[in-house]
Amino acid sequence: MNPDGTAGRIHGYNFRNSYEQVLSSFGDHFQNDNDDPPACRVTHLIEGANLGFFSKDGKRQWRADQRPGQSIPTAEWRQDDPGVFPAGDVYGGGAPTGMTYYENGALPSKYNGLLLSCETGRNTVFGYLPKPKNASFSLDRFDFITTNKSGEFKGSDFVGGSNNLAEEKTFFFRPSGVRVGPDGAIYVSDWYDARTGGHTDLDETCSGAIYRIAPKGFKSVVPSVNFSEIEGQLAALQSPAINTRHIGFTHLKSLGPKAVEPVAALLKNENPYIAARAVWLLAQLGDAGVAKVLPLLKSADARQRLLAFRALRAANLDIMAFANDLANDSDPGVRAELSVALKYVPNAKAVPILVTLASRCDGKDRHLLEAWGIGCTGRELEVWTALNEVHGKSDPIQWTSNFAHLTWRLTPIAAVSALTKRATTSSLSEADRRLAIDTLAFIPDISAAQAVMTVAKSTADSLKDHAIWWLIKRSTDEWSAYGLPELLKKEGIFDPDSVNLVSVSTAESPPNPSGFDVNAVLALKGDPVKGAATIQRCYMCHQIEGTGVDFGPNLTGWGKTQPPTVIAEALLNPSKDIAHGFDGVQVTTKNGIIIQGMILTDGEIVMIRSLGGQTQYVPKKTIAKREKMTRSVMMSAVQLGLTIQDVADLIAHMKK
Repeated sequence: MNPDGTAGRIHGYNFRNSYEQVLSSFGDHFQNDNDDPPACRVTHLIEGANLGFFSKDGKRQWRADQRPGQSIPTAEWRQDDPGVFPAGDVYGGGAPTGMTYYENGALPSKYNGLLLSCETGRNTVFGYLPKPKNASFSLDRFDFITTNKSGEFKGSDFVGGSNNLAEEKTFFFRPSGVRVGPDGAIYVSDWYDARTGGHTDLDETCSGAIYRIAPKGFKSVVPSVNFSEIEGQLAALQSPAINTRHIGFTHLKSLGPKAVEPVAALLKNENPYIAARAVWLLAQLGDAGVAKVLPLLKSADARQRLLAFRALRAANLDIMAFANDLANDSDPGVRAELSVALKYVPNAKAVPILVTLASRCDGKDRHLLEAWGIGCTGRELEVWTALNEVHGKSDPIQWTSNFAHLTWRLTPIAAVSALTKRATTSSLSEADRRLAIDTLAFIPDISAAQAVMTVAKSTADSLKDHAIWWLIKRSTDEWSAYGLPELLKKEGIFDPDSVNLVSVSTAESPPNPSGFDVNAVLALKGDPVKGAATIQRCYMCHQIEGTGVDFGPNLTGWGKTQPPTVIAEALLNPSKDIAHGFDGVQVTTKNGIIIQGMILTDGEIVMIRSLGGQTQYVPKKTIAKREKMTRSVMMSAVQLGLTIQDVADLIAHMKK
């Protein structure tokens, strides 16, 4: 937006609890976001991005829409839905807070371009050195500062909150904010508390600290800046502190053309971030400044081309003057930026460029696909019709993967007929047919529902259950006006009046025998080879490396990230700490059938998945009582017939 608040554009929406946004001098945008709470994230953001927490209509959280087989991070941030931006680095439970981007200062130059994100729940400040990757960045996380290397956390919501506090100071470091000072050092604020999250603080002394991070022997000196002289303004623009350089920027901008040559001299600065600040400013210094920026659109460096385009657009230049060239740019990041900018260009000019951009968008780079989709907002039908003239006029079975994914992103009603053919043609791969069904599921029209119904009617179709799930799911939300329960009954797919339900329940685990406890397990040496055989008992409820039933949490790689005490406790006392999102529900029907499990969809037809992956469709009108279970639906080690040594072997296998 302008400094006076006018001409604002939405840079991102549909966060869950985004704590802070940060921009680099290149205009790259990052944010962190917590959930509730097993899938916190640090995300690269592009203008207009939907970050995916609520459903498209804003009415549903992720649990209501989680698909069978989806992990919590995938479901939480709707990563399988068209129109949702990639979640970035999803690292699990936590409570993220302040962020900053270090570009120059007291630290060695290898830290220039350092993204920092405070994580109070993990007693850590995460560091990233983002590097361009496709249309986004790699976000390889490391601990920049931490008081806790054990991987065991306390006092945060994801590990029990106020029910899991500790007195050890290891857990008290709660970094809430991080900034770069005018002296070039990094400063971290810490509120020092046994608790984070839950709108709770427990430190009655109100203790805290501000830590300074700088090289050994560093002397803090805040440069004196004379903002009334151009030399001081240029020095301020080069400051490590964002507030100082903002003041320098605004003073220099007020000089107009007089500032062009002094600012242009910064283009040769060896620090690319300082040079980038000059590009933004030059674009706003009139024709002479713009003339310094335009050549950068032809630079051999993709970051310079991207920067120049952003700066010229921010200066309100007509982007169509160079849109044709940038549409064929070799760099996906440049093409992504052009795509989102086209959102504000009239159809007659934008659609041909979007069609050109589509030819370089294969659907595998989700950042690029979503950026292109943002540019198509409000004109999906026009863009798809133009694309169809080029790619889809022949038999829909012959569609390229590229065109199929572009259609998935646009979800146009005009594609229903072609998608129906792709969804029902057995010669296509199951993945291609599933993509067609999923595309239909996001088209708000009865013709799309009828197409999915066609798949659901085929008794031998391997995707029959997938289609039924979508029909029942959509009958509770976007397709609720189409009378799907009646259609399902009429077509013989699901008749709520004649459904045969069976009782499925897990007996309450008996108390563990004397000596059958965590300490006893940890005292034993586990055999990972024997553990590999024992873990097969877990397949009845868990998927591990692609094997097993999709009921409980996917355990692939889980054991490597958990202390042995946590794994042992989960096996011996599964009800002590139920995995987030896997709370059990007990449904009792009017004729006395008891079904324990997890609710997959809720509405006139309630879908419940139980132990062993058994799924039942329960008509809501047949339910007499529905109550949240106070214990886990998972069987304990005792119920599974495991010995203490078996548990030790399992842990050894999972940790290797």
